[in-house]
Amino acid sequence: MSVTTDGDRVVLTHPEDKTSTVTILNYGATVISWKLKGKEQLWVSEAAKLDGSKPVRGGIPLVFPVFGKSKTDDALSKLPQHGLARNSAWEFLGQTKSNPPTVQFALSPEIANPELTKVWPFDFSLILTVELGIDFLKTDIEVTNPSKSQELKFNWLFHTYLKTEDIEDTFVSNLVGMELYDQLLQETYVDKHPVVTIHEEKDVIYRNIDDDRLIQVVRKGEPIHTLKRHNLPDAVVWNPWIAKSKSMADFEPKTGYQTMICVEPGHVHDLITLAPGETWNAYQLLYRDTLKYQAI
Repeated sequence: MSVTTDGDRVVLTHPEDKTSTVTILNYGATVISWKLKGKEQLWVSEAAKLDGSKPVRGGIPLVFPVFGKSKTDDALSKLPQHGLARNSAWEFLGQTKSNPPTVQFALSPEIANPELTKVWPFDFSLILTVELGIDFLKTDIEVTNPSKSQELKFNWLFHTYLKTEDIEDTFVSNLVGMELYDQLLQETYVDKHPVVTIHEEKDVIYRNIDDDRLIQVVRKGEPIHTLKRHNLPDAVVWNPWIAKSKSMADFEPKTGYQTMICVEPGHVHDLITLAPGETWNAYQLLYRDTLKYQAI
């Protein structure tokens, strides 16, 4: 079977290549493993909690309805950093396609974390679709406002942890000329560097990136991750480096910053506003071939 579940997690195996797999936890609908030809593409902390006791450090956590701590919206400001989606057990809806194997998960206030929906009492419907190709992984999100009278305001982010063998000979390309906000310096400027290198803590948000601009993670001249986005105009680039890694209890090993880079497509610079009955849709597509999936 191309899709199996034990009640806590769902595993997809590509029918044409058994070495291409993806594993999704029901808690947070978090992708915790994606393998191509048997090789892991995502970074997950050795201390990550996979038992539903807290959000996962690593993989692809889902950030909704707020990124960081909101300073502009009273209701969102009551939520913890990164919101409630990664803190809630999602409903597994089942398989929708056999090849490529595709599954869906759902979240609504009725099943979301009650402590958090109590402080953010808004109606919403989330449908996450995960599609596994032989050489790609697509995660698609659909947000609907079911309310008949109330607007829904939110951020969305795929908090994607990508694996690399050595961060110091790895860089992120194709963001030159983009405006960014440096969260450490608290400054906004245009990035004039041809590539983004990591030699210290990095926490920046690139803004208003065109859909057709691919973002790549490159190591020793070879693209090891290519990211295509739809309807996600922002991208966070993050690496905690030495001091930040030591300060996070669930970040292990403490040298793990050397083998990971977060490139996180989202809509975080401002809030998306959905009128009653409206739906918003976006996706990220991760792959290695630099040309094959540009038309998707």
